[in-house]
Amino acid sequence: MTVPIPLLATAWALLAVAGLWPRRPQVRVPVPVGGSRSAPARRRARRAPTLSRPVLALGRVVGRAGRALTGRPADPAGDFRRGVVVAATGAVLVVAPLLVPVPALVAWALPRVRARQARRTAESAMLAELVHVADLLVLAFGAGLTVPLALDLVGERASGPVGRGLGAAQRRAALGQALPDELERAAAALGSDARRLANLLAGALRTGAPLLDPLERLGAELRADQRRAAEERARRLPVRMLFPLVLCLLPAFVVLTVVPVLLSAMGRLGV
Repeated sequence: MTVPIPLLATAWALLAVAGLWPRRPQVRVPVPVGGSRSAPARRRARRAPTLSRPVLALGRVVGRAGRALTGRPADPAGDFRRGVVVAATGAVLVVAPLLVPVPALVAWALPRVRARQARRTAESAMLAELVHVADLLVLAFGAGLTVPLALDLVGERASGPVGRGLGAAQRRAALGQALPDELERAAAALGSDARRLANLLAGALRTGAPLLDPLERLGAELRADQRRAAEERARRLPVRMLFPLVLCLLPAFVVLTVVPVLLSAMGRLGV
């Protein structure tokens, strides 16, 4: 009995999607020495998807073998991905042996693509927060607040890394540290745009230069950077849509329109 190739291909695609679909991160609670998992944890384990259990078991076997060779720590999420790769490779080996490297290539490329997307998302969020912080500082200085009071306001109103960093710098300065040095130290880990803001504030604190006009110019520059980044993402969108269009929609269109006509013609011709 032979299994139809489309059925195997569909099963492999469903398995790959189920394994590589982003899942909500779980918080792992340490178990005391000599203890066992709590009843809710056991119930969650029993409610695990049926498809995930054999894949996870296969991934654990592969993960243990890999960790025995490399000495890496336990990684349940990595074990699941390895199980997906091994299962998909086995399915592809039956369907099309020449495509065996494809699952491994997908497993190698997908984490890197996700990491790059996460980095771009973080950069976009950082730029948006910097624009918000610059606007808050302009309002604060326009209302006559000093730099420490303005930084306290930013620390209360901005909940992102920039606001937390500036607020922490002001709190350390209140304990006796030099505020310009603390600002530069806080911005060192936040990227070049945050350093521009920190250098502007630190320079004004050291020299007594006015801050309102330079901050307004910096806010305008940050908005221009934000607009350019949005335009760049919009220009990349047609290129990103090309892959699903060519590999998903066009083949389906051909199957639904051309294949019935060919089958009908072949039936009339008696082929």
